[in-house]
Amino acid sequence: MVIEMPREARKKSNTGIYHIIWRGANRQEIFHDDEDWAKFLEILKKYKKKCELFIYAWCLMNNHVHLLIKEGNEDISASMKRAGVSYVGYYNWKYRTTGHLFQDRFKSEVVESRKYFLTVVRYIHQNPVKAGMVNLPAEWEWSSCQGYYDENKYSKNLLNGDYVLKMFSNDIKVARKWFKEFNETKNNDTCLEDQVNRKRLTDKEAVMEINKLLGPIEIAQVKSLPKEKRNEALQKVKEIDGLSLRQAARIFGVSLNLVFKA
Repeated sequence: MVIEMPREARKKSNTGIYHIIWRGANRQEIFHDDEDWAKFLEILKKYKKKCELFIYAWCLMNNHVHLLIKEGNEDISASMKRAGVSYVGYYNWKYRTTGHLFQDRFKSEVVESRKYFLTVVRYIHQNPVKAGMVNLPAEWEWSSCQGYYDENKYSKNLLNGDYVLKMFSNDIKVARKWFKEFNETKNNDTCLEDQVNRKRLTDKEAVMEINKLLGPIEIAQVKSLPKEKRNEALQKVKEIDGLSLRQAARIFGVSLNLVFKA
């Protein structure tokens, strides 16, 4: 007889604000193209209005989502479930598939101080940088960073940026300038459990791990493999703990975009 332990209750935030990480089941990709990312934001915008949420920062990566969000007229778990069910319905219809897309529960941490609130904003925006996808936060289209810089079309009616910018100045131009300086400062911020905080492999260590996965296939041969075989190899490699996508691209001698889309 197997006795299942009850789930630990989600800690309630005194401010109603949470940092949320929502991952694909078994680290699978949940976004495959721009249409998928745009659809998720459209759904998020819909439930932001319906559930009276406040969204202070967001970042969509290929297999997980970051949100800094304040719950509205219902428990945050209920609001996220609504959005998740809606996106899974779209995903299953588009890709003609069934089954779980997200992990059963999203991870969350409470955000109850001004200092930590700003730390989480910066952490979320720098997620693509620390994952090796881009050099600067604003280079990643699928986050709220460009919205704070007044450059992102997806942020309209989705981002509650004024709340954050007023922490820097009541003058919007000054606030954007000071926010950008803060947002791009290099740091060792750690927020919630996340793959960007794990130990990075050196190139030598990475090559050893890659060789273990590839077996008889030489690293130099991968870029010349047929597309399907090449992507299959790269997908396996992307699961290596401590290996950034930029590092993998460098080792294989291919573009970062090719590794990302594999």
